[in-house]
Amino acid sequence: MEKSVVGVRFKKVGKIYYFDPLEFELNQFDPVIVETVRGIEYGEIALAKRLVGEEEIVAPVKPVIRKATEKDTKDFEKLKAKEAEAKDIFIAKAKKHKLEMKLIDVEYTFDHKKAIFYFTADGRVDFRELVKDLASIFKVRIELRQIGVRDEAKLFKGLGVCGRTTCCAQWLGEFTPVSIKMAKEQNLSLNSTKISGICGRLLCCLTYEQEFYEDVSKKLPRVGQRVITADGEGEVFKLSILEETVFVKIQVSKDETEVKKYKLEEIEVKKFEKTKKDK
Repeated sequence: MEKSVVGVRFKKVGKIYYFDPLEFELNQFDPVIVETVRGIEYGEIALAKRLVGEEEIVAPVKPVIRKATEKDTKDFEKLKAKEAEAKDIFIAKAKKHKLEMKLIDVEYTFDHKKAIFYFTADGRVDFRELVKDLASIFKVRIELRQIGVRDEAKLFKGLGVCGRTTCCAQWLGEFTPVSIKMAKEQNLSLNSTKISGICGRLLCCLTYEQEFYEDVSKKLPRVGQRVITADGEGEVFKLSILEETVFVKIQVSKDETEVKKYKLEEIEVKKFEKTKKDK
């Protein structure tokens, strides 16, 4: 069964959440007011009204409260200015309590009932006294959330090794798992400085072409495997997955070998023939 929903984003490159549009006429980029688990929030339509299968939805789907008014937008802009002021107060209070915390960002819920402070730190931090201090100043519910280095890089919007703004800050809504196995399968240097992003973790872009590499790898022979070519039988010396070509080492004379390049369709994998002993 399918359900009519709209996708709402609360940060420029944040995760998209589904809401029930009710009878509202909502287009992409329209500002809206919705209720979330954190409270009343101001967001933007990232995905226009569409039908989505129930398996893609995390129930319950809450309804859009209203399309944001001009006043709502002005109040939201004032809230952003308030968040900037809160940063200075947090830093001063954390220093007073002698807490080794690096403040990354501050968010107020649209209903002014909660302030969320995002920070990084080495290990666990006992911030109970700091929370009490902040609550007495801001007169709202205080939430401190420790985030990882990838989330920090997403908020800072730095430049990646490619020279462009990092994907996580520009368009990547959610992080996907990245493994060193991907770098190996793509024949990349395993030098950590070359396959790591500004966050110090493996580059997110390793996942972009992984499916292609996996599909092509299934068709190509393995390094060391014996193959038959137009120039004779040889051993696979190297593979070029992007070109879908194979480098084959062929014995051209008793003391000389030569490496030649072939397209996938130009070679035939030599079948293993069982001997009497194998049988």
